[in-house]
Amino acid sequence: MQTPIKTCFMRGGTSRGPFFNAADLPADIATRDKVLLAVMGSPDRRQIDGLGGAHPLTSKVGIVSKSAVPGVDLDFLFAQLQPDKDTVDTTPNCGNMLAAVVPFAIEAGIVAPRGDVSTFRVLTLNTDMQCDISVHTPGGVVEYAGEARIDGVPGTSAPITINFLDTAGSVCAGLLPTGRVKDVIEGIEVTCIDNGMPLVMFRAADVGRTGYESVSELNADTELKDRIERLRIACGHAMGLGDVSSKNYPKMTLIAPPQNGGSLSTRSFIPHVCHDAIGVLAAVTVGTACVLDGSVTDGIAVMPEGKVKNVSVEHPTGEFSVALEIDPANPQNVTRAALLRTARLIMRGEAMVPAAVWDGKSGAGALNERSEV
Repeated sequence: MQTPIKTCFMRGGTSRGPFFNAADLPADIATRDKVLLAVMGSPDRRQIDGLGGAHPLTSKVGIVSKSAVPGVDLDFLFAQLQPDKDTVDTTPNCGNMLAAVVPFAIEAGIVAPRGDVSTFRVLTLNTDMQCDISVHTPGGVVEYAGEARIDGVPGTSAPITINFLDTAGSVCAGLLPTGRVKDVIEGIEVTCIDNGMPLVMFRAADVGRTGYESVSELNADTELKDRIERLRIACGHAMGLGDVSSKNYPKMTLIAPPQNGGSLSTRSFIPHVCHDAIGVLAAVTVGTACVLDGSVTDGIAVMPEGKVKNVSVEHPTGEFSVALEIDPANPQNVTRAALLRTARLIMRGEAMVPAAVWDGKSGAGALNERSEV
């Protein structure tokens, strides 16, 4: 016997995975996690017995419900799974999957469209972060076709705009969790920063690399990956995150001068696999470091003038633009971060899990997990 669970399989930005209404999942967190592992086919490198795509970027799950928080429309819980591990991490956020939250909520009937462009406030439970997400809904249905293009996704789609309201210290205690804009850790100058995603940024040249290597070259570079992991563990303690050896954060980002007219070139590890692009909130955090005097980006990043900084973050498959608004009274303070993403409904139906994992009778789910973080 198997248990059917209603789902929409969505692409959000450059990630994808199944989305669920929280009410359709088990209320018990341990049981829910077993269900998600079964849905994705983890742990197995190929995820051959589930919906996972054998890569961290395609081993993601979104869980959505109507919010009870005043002024907030939707609650979103992001779950990061790994192909070959039995872990379900709901600590970090994912800005790419975030782009699919409102389309899914409309498709699933959790909320109704609001005119030709529908804007909803979303609370990400992982990091207690709020944002306003706008989706095109002409005629009361989600529009997926359009002219917006994002690097890392073929073709064009309808634009989805995300305005982040408060991203500083999403997981860490603050924007600069060590209390400094630059540190020397394991003999390397680093900027430890969290403006939506805990990141450790360091110059590629400081580890003997150019920062322009291909993804395949970096994934095959075991000496570099071992060194980065030692640095990551040391930085985790310095950032107040404790032992991060089994955690998906902080992400590690090599930086170099831009090559293609952008602001900065990056190579990101998430945390052990080199990203084909860069995560949404990682791009926001990288952009933030670029506007902070004294960070490791000094002398490398090429920044525009003005109160609103349009930061173009180059990555292996293109670039990611982030609009950052600076506080005129304090140039070290970012007051707003906005960006454009796209999403698409790929499939809707039922995900099947063995009844031995969950029989579907143990009660409705509830999305309230701040105690987990």
